[in-house]
Amino acid sequence: MIAFMERFLPANDTEVNPEDEDTTNRSLCLSLELQGSVDFICTGLACKDFGGIYYKKPLAIIKPAGPEDVVRVIKAASLSSNLTVAARGNGHSIRGQAMADRGLVIDMRSMDTLIHVVATYGSTASAAYVDVGGGVLWEDLLRRCVLGFGLAPRSWTDYLGLTVGGTLSNAGVSGQAFRYGPQTSNVTELEVVTGKGEILVCSENQNPELFFSVLGGLGQFGIITRARILLQKAPDMIRWIRVVYTEFEEFAKDAERLVSQDLEGESFDYVEGFAFVNSDDPVNGWPTVPLLLDQRFDPTSIPPNAGPVLYCLELALHHHIHDSSTTLDKVVGQMLRPLRYCRNLRFEVSVTYMEFLLRVKQVEEAAKASGIWDAPHPWLNLFVSKRDIVDFDRIVFKNILRDGIGGPMLVYPLRRSKWDIRTSEVLPEGGGEEIFYLIALLRFNQSERGRAVVEEDVAQNEEILRSCRENGLDLKQYLPHYTTKDEWKRHFGKKWSRFVERKAYFDPLALLSPGQSIFSRIRQQGSSL
Repeated sequence: MIAFMERFLPANDTEVNPEDEDTTNRSLCLSLELQGSVDFICTGLACKDFGGIYYKKPLAIIKPAGPEDVVRVIKAASLSSNLTVAARGNGHSIRGQAMADRGLVIDMRSMDTLIHVVATYGSTASAAYVDVGGGVLWEDLLRRCVLGFGLAPRSWTDYLGLTVGGTLSNAGVSGQAFRYGPQTSNVTELEVVTGKGEILVCSENQNPELFFSVLGGLGQFGIITRARILLQKAPDMIRWIRVVYTEFEEFAKDAERLVSQDLEGESFDYVEGFAFVNSDDPVNGWPTVPLLLDQRFDPTSIPPNAGPVLYCLELALHHHIHDSSTTLDKVVGQMLRPLRYCRNLRFEVSVTYMEFLLRVKQVEEAAKASGIWDAPHPWLNLFVSKRDIVDFDRIVFKNILRDGIGGPMLVYPLRRSKWDIRTSEVLPEGGGEEIFYLIALLRFNQSERGRAVVEEDVAQNEEILRSCRENGLDLKQYLPHYTTKDEWKRHFGKKWSRFVERKAYFDPLALLSPGQSIFSRIRQQGSSL
């Protein structure tokens, strides 16, 4: 088994230089009989991603008209000795995960038309679902389902300018995940083009090995061309609330208590949180907490012994547009009463359901106007066990990041039982504890700060990871990035052997998702290309 596995591990001592094969590979691409198109002018789109850290130029960008075109591309790549294939959604990866150096990048956004809602009216709508193309943006899915049918998926991401296939290849996490699990726990069927060039429909009961491999599989086993996602009745309105804490332990205990009360109608429908700097810094401090421009953060409400970092619990409660404001205020007050936040530091507003879910869209538009959106984003996302979260706060938030990062520092609890252990996703072991935490360090660098500052941010991320390892903290990278075999083996832990076996079966030449740097392309002996 070891010898079998090693064939599919990265070859760290050799590097393929395909320059002399580019001409032949170009001819191979031109021979494809696609319904879509092939573009050899690869400037911008497929050479970089949202992270802005890596730049890799592919041989060609493929814009498929349907899954059959994806099949043709993969089969053609398998005839070469070195071509790889990467599926690119909206390019929101951070460390080049959707790139293919001198390979073929499939622009999944060219297949963004399928959004077919199936609803059983007159019932609880529990049977409602949507069949959606892998290249469809979640924000487009939101508008179609809510405005057209009054229905919505159960689990989201904070930012919805992401493709369905992209998030399902990772997990898809937001403040609803404590109740419904990640987006990967809310899909019942997939259509996948495997690394062998086969179109397969898979589910828990049909081709289950492929189904669970692809979910959270980092694009290693197949390209998601369609997903069937569960829907539920969408609320009209959201009561959006933020409350401030000075002590991390109190913040964490309250957040854990709220996510443990997950019955709809008896608890909040969304629970997140973030750390921020105890200062008037407009980017990192007090001004980042209020929800409206006319809401004021009163620093005199902060105890004088508070530390350099404060914490905000962010909550949302679904309600209907005709609900009495007085009754809603009473319900919210009762739910907040047991919490131990600073009583004069509470902010709330009622917004429509779509306004709440598209709240980051406003941030995106402002960032694009200022140029920040196109600047590098050296983000770091982690899952940390409950056992070590207080130490993480002490080591990272109160020490390394005590001055902030120029963007949000998210921290909130999730529940292990809402994740399916059969998928490719990995979580911190945590001694089997139900609760673990998501940490998202979302740096927004000013474009004029320059490359040197980006390198400093990347170095600080490495310092965080190194400090956590040295202190024995139990954590996993979410949206992981590693460069060596040993790091990937450590990341997947007990799932590594199964991951390798699945790769060997569904993508035997290691054609797919080369930007993850998990496996090296298998060069076929005797290939004429």
